[in-house]
Amino acid sequence: MTTAGWQFWIDRGGTFTDVVGYAPDHSVHSCKLLSANPDVYQDAAAEGIRRMLTDESARGSNVREIRMGTTVATNALLERKGAATGLIMTRGFGDALRIGEQDRPRLFDLHIRKPDTLFAATAEADERLTAAGEIETPLDPDSLRAVLSSWRENGIESIAICLLHAWINPVHEQAVAELAREAGFAHVYCSHEVSALMKYVARAGTTVADAYLSPVLLHYVAGFQRELSAHGIHCEHIYFMKSHGGLVSADRFRGKDAILSGPAGGVIGMRAAGERAGTNQLIGFDMGGTSTDVSVCDGEPDIVTDTEIGGVHIRAPMIRIHTIAAGGGSLLNFDNGRFIVGPESAGADPGPLSYGRGGPLALTDANVLLGRIQAQHFPQVFGADGTQALDVAGVRTAFAELAQQVSTRSGSSFTPEQTAEGFLRVAIDNMANALRHISVARGLNPADYTLCCFGGAGAQHACRIADRLGMTRILLDPHAGVLSAWGMGTARLQSYRQRSIDQPLQPAIMPRLQQLSGEFDQACRDELRAQGANDCTSAALVDLKVAHTDNTLTVQLGEPEQMR
Repeated sequence: MTTAGWQFWIDRGGTFTDVVGYAPDHSVHSCKLLSANPDVYQDAAAEGIRRMLTDESARGSNVREIRMGTTVATNALLERKGAATGLIMTRGFGDALRIGEQDRPRLFDLHIRKPDTLFAATAEADERLTAAGEIETPLDPDSLRAVLSSWRENGIESIAICLLHAWINPVHEQAVAELAREAGFAHVYCSHEVSALMKYVARAGTTVADAYLSPVLLHYVAGFQRELSAHGIHCEHIYFMKSHGGLVSADRFRGKDAILSGPAGGVIGMRAAGERAGTNQLIGFDMGGTSTDVSVCDGEPDIVTDTEIGGVHIRAPMIRIHTIAAGGGSLLNFDNGRFIVGPESAGADPGPLSYGRGGPLALTDANVLLGRIQAQHFPQVFGADGTQALDVAGVRTAFAELAQQVSTRSGSSFTPEQTAEGFLRVAIDNMANALRHISVARGLNPADYTLCCFGGAGAQHACRIADRLGMTRILLDPHAGVLSAWGMGTARLQSYRQRSIDQPLQPAIMPRLQQLSGEFDQACRDELRAQGANDCTSAALVDLKVAHTDNTLTVQLGEPEQMR
């Protein structure tokens, strides 16, 4: 990757978009814009770049590289706004994803509400492979042609193909994919390419998520590039952050790897901030406008390969990040004698009441009233024209009315400040519990770690969060307000490959492991070089398990005695 010309590192969050510009003279610039402000601009990331390059000293400069983390895929998954997807499975297994894995996360619920499926239609292919990958029932292509034609006419945009045992032998999936492309589908995703791992439900869920989200990402990337072109900005090297903390070129950005794209940049930035401060035991507290992301970093981010997000089972490397709906935009309500913060959010448009766009009272407004946010030190990007300061007077009036309502309903006298403090206390407890979830619940003592606070709202609550957890050290990096964007600049291009083996760990299997490791190493190096990387390093990891169990332990590939 090149360093000549301007470099831009961007975190597109749910409420704010942070843009960090690294100029050719090595100076650093930053700006913060509302992610959604359609009356003023179409794309916040492109607008931030334009504003920096409009400066007299930057005019005429080249843009050599753009790196971005985005919540586009996350929002599409949680809000169920992905591409209309058709799912093709082996005959008799069409309802496998609806049945799932029989998990019972809430045993005592009387009315169980299952998450909506990502696929809009399902078809079953007449075919069958044995567990060894041998053809037991040949594929009948005629039974699928009519289905694919009907889907095409009824608005299905993307096809997910997951056939039984295709991770061993993909011949039938490849044939079905060819039928789908012949029917005119541009977006076709096969499970042996997306997740070549055993376990049918997890493989199918990952493939559907990829088919559901990838077209949305492609649409966003194309729109972002159009906005850059409209501003007269051209950049050949555009990279996006993947969920495991590595970068990938825009044309290779896939849905299954994008779900934690934005938060992952914060963890990478936190690691760099810890290195500068001389500490590597960190608990991350990233509080933005829409949500709060918490994580643990012991030198390196904690990576998981199997997770569930938004009711969807996904098998892809991701940084272990726990997210709760508590951000600056979390709505404030008093109901049944309780102060309630969130989970609903005011978002970027209209945003909290103080943004001057007709929004409701939110947690940010409580901090404004209590003086924890001072309007004169806050960006003037609010109001109808995007140039106004925070509306402090409006906040005071609204809290006075709310305090009167709370006093009437509770039978106790509350001032506006006491009302705001009540909501703030609830939010602090919610966020402290999230930090306990990723530390105490996993056997870690928060007092052994440094609390690294970042995000636009992190520092406002740092001390009270640390007090709740018995932590004595807080790290506030100079770039804390835009640390997720800064993390994009410290990240590296990464590529990975996965494959199930499901064989006993014996010397006889080692030649196969070494061969597969060599093939994967070469494939990853070729992919990285195609994206502009020069020097590449690699690591081969193996997931081991006790026979007839599901839990695995990840170790470096070596001799059987070493791995045991």
